[in-house]
Amino acid sequence: MAVPTPTDETRWRCTLCGNLTRFDVTRSSKVVEYVHLDLAGAPKVEEREVLDEGIESVRCRWCNAVDQIELVDRPSAQV
Repeated sequence: MAVPTPTDETRWRCTLCGNLTRFDVTRSSKVVEYVHLDLAGAPKVEEREVLDEGIESVRCRWCNAVDQIELVDRPSAQV
């Protein structure tokens, strides 16, 4: 099942409980990293290029529903 990705104008909402703020997101990604090892052998990632990334699943933190989300409009920021 494809999981919709929020945009600048939309956000996630759980269709079962209405949660708008707490989700566990499982992502998969393919990256190329430039790793610099210090003299002791401790690694530090100095550059990271994301080749591909996707959302595998989204779980609601309030009701534990899996992939039961929808995209809804974000509220207007105008005061």
